[in-house]
Amino acid sequence: MESVVIIGGGPAGLSAGIYLARAGLAPTIFAGSPPGGQLTLTSEVENYPGYESILGPELIEKMRKQAIKFGATIVDENVLKVDVASGRNALQCVSTSTQEYRSKSIIIATGAKALWLGVPGEERLRGKGVSACATCDGFFFKNKVVGVVGGGDTALEEALTLTKFAKHVIIIHRKNEFRASKIMQKRVFENPKIEVIWNAEVSEVLGEKRVEGVLLDIKREIKLDGLFVAIGHKPDTDLFKGKIELDENGYVMTTSRIALENLKFQISNLNSNLKFKIKNFNIDYQTATSVAGVFAVGDCVDHIYRQAATAVGMGVGGALDVERYLEEL
Repeated sequence: MESVVIIGGGPAGLSAGIYLARAGLAPTIFAGSPPGGQLTLTSEVENYPGYESILGPELIEKMRKQAIKFGATIVDENVLKVDVASGRNALQCVSTSTQEYRSKSIIIATGAKALWLGVPGEERLRGKGVSACATCDGFFFKNKVVGVVGGGDTALEEALTLTKFAKHVIIIHRKNEFRASKIMQKRVFENPKIEVIWNAEVSEVLGEKRVEGVLLDIKREIKLDGLFVAIGHKPDTDLFKGKIELDENGYVMTTSRIALENLKFQISNLNSNLKFKIKNFNIDYQTATSVAGVFAVGDCVDHIYRQAATAVGMGVGGALDVERYLEEL
């Protein structure tokens, strides 16, 4: 029996664990196997407040030690099954391959994964020139030539971000037109630093110790210093399908998002009465899900920013919501 179980051992889950442990709630954190989330796949982190430069795995290890110091228990196992129950006094059930846990509350911090191309050289050079985040890694490519794979808003936004650092950005898209919004396309086409290669796919990432270029399926080789893959993200929320409310892409709907969607709906229908009802949610709990006692934070919720620092902030908010929720019980 637990007061609170946290599913996820990345920045969001560990930050929630630190706050809840300091509050004396002794959270159990299921960090997964292997633990650590996307930060463990990042080599150097220079945009996390307080550190001019730190390795991603080192940052996670510091968070783990801090959580343990204050009384959290970290279990490096994957959660295989979650049974949620509605009602304020209901108990949630979390199962691993070895144990079943019952808890008064759950924080979902399972994160999201960038979708990768799955071509030779990509995984080997990940963190060595291959990236899925221009905001995180663009700084390392000052005056370099970089490629971006994708044709949606995310890919075009990544390309525009990279123009602040790189001297030349090449977008590689498998079709002959973008699916991104017209305004994003206009900005890309008007930017002199950006070149577009249409009707082509990356078949191999080239380089030994770092990215040196890519081979395209049209039998063309391009020299690059870095490659940014921007073909989408997938939230790790399969465990919760049919159990809590998710959006069409699988991201967890928290009260803050549902309130916003309701407000947008009311405005779009020109309804002057902007009062909205959010099922049985308490809007004071910004990280609450559609089931009382179940909260969600980090990249499994956040489909916009997807940064370690924003995940930490959401984790802290989730911990404070859980603390208040348990006090009300």
